[in-house]
Amino acid sequence: MNKKASNKPEAGLLQQIRNEMLQLAAQNGGEKRRILQSFFKTGKGEYGEGDLFYGITVPQIRALAKRYRKDLEADEGAVLEGLMCDAYHECRMLALLFLVEQMQKAEGAQAGFIFRFYMEHAAHINNWDLVDLSAPQIVGAFLLRRKNWKILKEYARSSHLWTQRIAVVATFAFTKAGDTAPVYAISDLLLQHPHDLLQKATGWMLREAGKRISQEEEVRYLSQKRKASEPPRYRIMPRTMLRYAIERFPEALRKDFLQGRI
Repeated sequence: MNKKASNKPEAGLLQQIRNEMLQLAAQNGGEKRRILQSFFKTGKGEYGEGDLFYGITVPQIRALAKRYRKDLEADEGAVLEGLMCDAYHECRMLALLFLVEQMQKAEGAQAGFIFRFYMEHAAHINNWDLVDLSAPQIVGAFLLRRKNWKILKEYARSSHLWTQRIAVVATFAFTKAGDTAPVYAISDLLLQHPHDLLQKATGWMLREAGKRISQEEEVRYLSQKRKASEPPRYRIMPRTMLRYAIERFPEALRKDFLQGRI
């Protein structure tokens, strides 16, 4: 992906990709599309309201990403922009898979460009699967290289659900590198979030910190107070978040947390 967007018409390649997706959708049948639209909560008032699906599997999208890799690498930005802003979920996923691969190879200014492009399009990274397959590999990876994760606090304080999820899931890159400071700091900002998608993501990231680095450290985080005026963290976080966070604990310890005996 080049740094500059092109003013040239991009309909050729973009339409070719869409046509191939339509062909795959026809092969899969309409039931797959209906299942995906139900699973990702696209109904009125649901978190994925209005999202559209062709009805294509993730392996099929990964195969498309592989097949169109060279075309997208040669693109000056317009086709990728079109995919990222597309109404269809699978187009946005294809763009993100390409960006993930590019970030793995990117250096210097190119890595910064991919990071900025990603965050500028956060409004279109608008479901949990899109966030989870890309935030650690793009946002987390870029900030880890820079050894500076403080901007994640800004994202966590956003009023935008998916930007908040990006903030907490991006900490996974730091956890895998042995640094748990980001996940605990960002979790504190989301500790009483009302949406179950943030509760699940935060609990998941806390669980990973305990599993990969130190369960003792996670127990200490959960059992201590965030503020002197508050009860211990595990008592004020939503039940869903707590269940996700302690899922890998020994059964006796897990029950102690669930029954408030810590």
